[in-house]
Amino acid sequence: MTKRLQSRRTHPALDCTAARGLGIKTILLLLAALLLAPLVRLVAAEAKPNVLLILSDDHSYPHVGCYGNKDIMTPNLDRFAAEGMRFDRAYVTSPQCVPSRASIFTGRSPVAIAMSRFSSPLPREIKTYPEALRAAGWLTGVAGRMYHMDGANVNVAESQAVFDQHKLVTFPDRLDYVKTGSGSEVGLAQFREFLDLKPAAKPFFLQLCSNDPHRPLNTQGPVKHDPTKITLPAHYPDTPLVREDFARYYDEIAHFDVFFGEVMAELEKRGLAANTLVAFMGDNGASQFRGKGTLYEFGIRVPLLVRWPGKVQPGSASSELISGEDLAPTFLHAAGLSAPPEMTGKSFAKILRGEPFAGRQFVFSERGAHGTNLPGNSADFDLGRVVVSKTHKLIYNALGALPYWPVDFASTAFWQELVQLHEAGKLAAKFTKIYFATPRPRFELYDLEQDPGEFNNLAGTNEATNLERELKAALQEWMILERDFLPLPVPPSRGGNRGGK
Repeated sequence: MTKRLQSRRTHPALDCTAARGLGIKTILLLLAALLLAPLVRLVAAEAKPNVLLILSDDHSYPHVGCYGNKDIMTPNLDRFAAEGMRFDRAYVTSPQCVPSRASIFTGRSPVAIAMSRFSSPLPREIKTYPEALRAAGWLTGVAGRMYHMDGANVNVAESQAVFDQHKLVTFPDRLDYVKTGSGSEVGLAQFREFLDLKPAAKPFFLQLCSNDPHRPLNTQGPVKHDPTKITLPAHYPDTPLVREDFARYYDEIAHFDVFFGEVMAELEKRGLAANTLVAFMGDNGASQFRGKGTLYEFGIRVPLLVRWPGKVQPGSASSELISGEDLAPTFLHAAGLSAPPEMTGKSFAKILRGEPFAGRQFVFSERGAHGTNLPGNSADFDLGRVVVSKTHKLIYNALGALPYWPVDFASTAFWQELVQLHEAGKLAAKFTKIYFATPRPRFELYDLEQDPGEFNNLAGTNEATNLERELKAALQEWMILERDFLPLPVPPSRGGNRGGK
């Protein structure tokens, strides 16, 4: 008895003397508080997850094994998908890296934040979600390939003077760690360096960018895909040169897959994987036929995979419409923070947690100037908008008079061969129509369920009158609210008041 009393008195909260006059209920409450204290501390620690966003460069949605592609070799991404959630309807806000990444950083459309011109720097007054994380105690950074938010002023003295005078380069002020470099080895080294800088008790955010599979397609991957055995998409002309190029694109993705696996291994090695939300996404569509620079599915629909141990159901998938601007509020909510009211992105954190979710009815995307060249064709300059619903999409080609010209592969041998075949009248009619039609149609309407290859334009047909009106109305609303500078897709009626001469 004496030993038991002494043992109890080793904890002041259970001292018999101190307990005199206290009821049993009070003592039980004190005991519960002591027992739960470690759990409370654990929950507090888990409330601040690390966030790692890994971006591939120019990567369309079907080109990962876990999306049902049996030709491409991506074992690390496939394993990651089995551990997390695959999003089957993820869209970027632009088929170009700068505007798309601007939306990812800010949770807003490129139009609303004046980032539709490719060479623009992100205005200092436009805040990013990593800044909110930094203010709440996260170590924040960007690494790997250029993050594209500080504008393009290379070799232009007139631009450099403006950038210097007005201090337009802002990201070194926004984040704790800002480094860039080319190649997987550099990106992995920077990732390790960033983690070395992280205090033990401090959560981190990092956007880690890869060069793959951006052109030129000259990376020596771990495997070589056989051009003669891969399946070409329906909108690809089947020539040996086209097949060789497409196989090299797959090789680049396989190279990225190795890099991705090394990053995941580093997280595991450091004991960080269990408390890190990792998202993988393509920054925009592939530099391939009807891809980068276009508003077709290969241009704006990208792979998106998310792993969040203990929160995301392993091996799950979602068909909800997701926009690139949705990542910012999602990451903030996952971190326990509120999204600022100016963010128009819709958090999908509830999907990740398996909770009921009222999804989007539409996603939107825009096409503007590309690169830094003067406008000479649609590769350098085009103006277009698109609205995508769960079943259909409407493309608005404001500059349809400009003939189509591919972004980043106009000088390749396979494209030059197609030009020659077209000029000689030897190219199949369906490819002549989609690549060389002049002018391009002002509006294009596609049934994505019945016509996933986007061949049958329903715009202007009697059967699609109501649907076209509905999608134009949705696009009209979005353009008005985003203060878009393009003419609206639904003009005043001919007999109405034009408001001027």
